[in-house]
Amino acid sequence: MSLAPSALFGALAHDTRLRTLVLLAQHGELCVCELTEAIGVSQPHLSRHLAQLREQGLVRDRRASTWIYYRINPALPDWAKAVLRETERGLRSAPPFIDDAHRLSAMPNRPDAPRCA
Repeated sequence: MSLAPSALFGALAHDTRLRTLVLLAQHGELCVCELTEAIGVSQPHLSRHLAQLREQGLVRDRRASTWIYYRINPALPDWAKAVLRETERGLRSAPPFIDDAHRLSAMPNRPDAPRCA
């Protein structure tokens, strides 16, 4: 896969996309409802940014029943995976990233539950 460095660094330059990529790096795969809960943004706002990440090839999605799950694209070049890995390591315990992780862990009705809001 070919990825322009400007696409990755442009994605990291926006707060919603950066927080989304950090959460995906931490958890592997999350549904839209988990991401909106963790980051505290509306579903349309998040979906717009997820669409941009998907169009740039940074994330992949899959549908399972009523949920749409996102994960970092496993076909990213090694340099991009390394940037994302180091970004997550450097930010995981800093606000707002630690707060995102806490909100996600406290979320009721996660997708494994009967329904996801």
